[in-house]
Amino acid sequence: MELLTLISAAAIAFAILMYVMLDGFDLGVGILFPFAPDDRARSTIMNSVAPIWDGNETWLILGGGGLLVLFPLAYSIALPAFYIPLFTMLLALIFRGVSFEFRHSAHTSIHIWNRAFFGGSLVAAFMQGILVGGVVQGVTVANDRFAGGVFDWFTPFTVLTGLGVVAAYTLLGATWLVMKTQGELADWARRIGVAMGGAMLILLGAISVITPAMHPEIADRWFAGLNPLYVLPVPLLAVLLAAALFYGLLSGKERLPFFCALGLFICAFAGFGISMYPNLLPPSVTIFNAIAPRSSVVFSLIGIAISMPMVLFYTVYAYSVFRGKVGTEGGYAHHD
Repeated sequence: MELLTLISAAAIAFAILMYVMLDGFDLGVGILFPFAPDDRARSTIMNSVAPIWDGNETWLILGGGGLLVLFPLAYSIALPAFYIPLFTMLLALIFRGVSFEFRHSAHTSIHIWNRAFFGGSLVAAFMQGILVGGVVQGVTVANDRFAGGVFDWFTPFTVLTGLGVVAAYTLLGATWLVMKTQGELADWARRIGVAMGGAMLILLGAISVITPAMHPEIADRWFAGLNPLYVLPVPLLAVLLAAALFYGLLSGKERLPFFCALGLFICAFAGFGISMYPNLLPPSVTIFNAIAPRSSVVFSLIGIAISMPMVLFYTVYAYSVFRGKVGTEGGYAHHD
C-alpha cells in the first residue's frame, strides 16, 4: 500500500505542477493585458493564448479530482479550511473564461471584458498563492475534521505567498510573450520580464527564509546533519536558472527566458515537496493517513493511467501545432 500511496501522491503532484506551469503563463498574460502598449498589442496578447488556454485548465481538474478520490480525508479537511480562497479562485477563473470569449464579439462593452480578463487573472493567481501559503503554515485539525477559524488562511505570510505567485505568473506571462510575439510588444515584454524576475526572486527569497523559521521540522529537513548535501542541487539549480533567465532577457534570446522561468517553477515546486513531505496538510495530515482504501486507489490509478497520457498527448499536440510566432492580425506567422 505504501507504493500505491507514493504513486498516487506523485500523480497528483505532477498534475498540479503541469497546471501551475501551463495555466500560470496564461494567467500571467492576463495580468499583463491592460498594461500593453495599445489595443493592437492587447489583441495580439489575447491571440497568443487563444488556442491553448482552456486546455491548460484540464490539469487543475485532474489535480483536484485526484485529491478527492485518492486522498479524501485531506480533501474533506482542505475544503472547509480554504472555502473562501478556493471558491474565489474558481469564480475568478470562470469570470476570466467568460470574458475571454465575450471580448471577441463585444463592441460597446469590450472595455468591461478587458477589465474582467485582467481581474479574473489577477484574483485567480493571488488566491492560488494564498492557498499555497495556507497549506505551508498548516491547518488546525481535530478528530479528522477542520477545527480552525473561517479566516485562518488569511495571514501576512499567505499574503506574501499570494504576491509571490502573482509575480511568478507575471514573469511566466512576460517570457511567453517574448517567445511568441515580435517587435515592440516583445521588447516591452522583455522589460517586464526583467522587473518581474527581480520581484519574484525577492519574494521567493523572503518566503524561503520565513518558512523554516515558522516550522523547525522544515528547517531540519533543509539544514540538519547531512541533509544540505542532498537538497543542495535544488537551490543551486535555481541560482543557475535565474542567471540564465536574466542573461536570456538582456541578450535578446527568445525561447531561453521562458524555459528558464519554467525551470524555476520546477525548482520551487521541488523545494515545496522537500519541505512538506510526507504532509498534505501540516502538521498532522500525511499522504499515508489520508489515502483512500486500496480498492478505490487501484481503480482510480487505472483511470489516471488512461486519462493522463491522453491529456499529455493533446497538450503536446496543441503546443506543437501553435508553436510559431503570433501574427499581428491574428493567427500564427510561422512555425520556426
